[in-house]
Amino acid sequence: MQVHELKTLNPFFEDVWSGLKDFEVRKNDRNYKVGDRLKLIEHGEIRDYRPRYILKDVKYILNGGQYGLQSGYVILGLADVR
Repeated sequence: MQVHELKTLNPFFEDVWSGLKDFEVRKNDRNYKVGDRLKLIEHGEIRDYRPRYILKDVKYILNGGQYGLQSGYVILGLADVR
């Protein structure tokens, strides 16, 4: 398992934080794998103090080049860390 630290802009971070959003669309420049862990770090102008972060595990990967997703990109299905 690899841990990937990723900046996540608001409002997208807030949607993951609240449980509304359970996926990430990312360029696959890190060779993501099912079972990897994401450390999503809040990023944006509205927070001028230490940012929040949330840990999520990758439970599913849809690779680009199909279903309208550009080649070289992935949709990562997220699960709560157990």
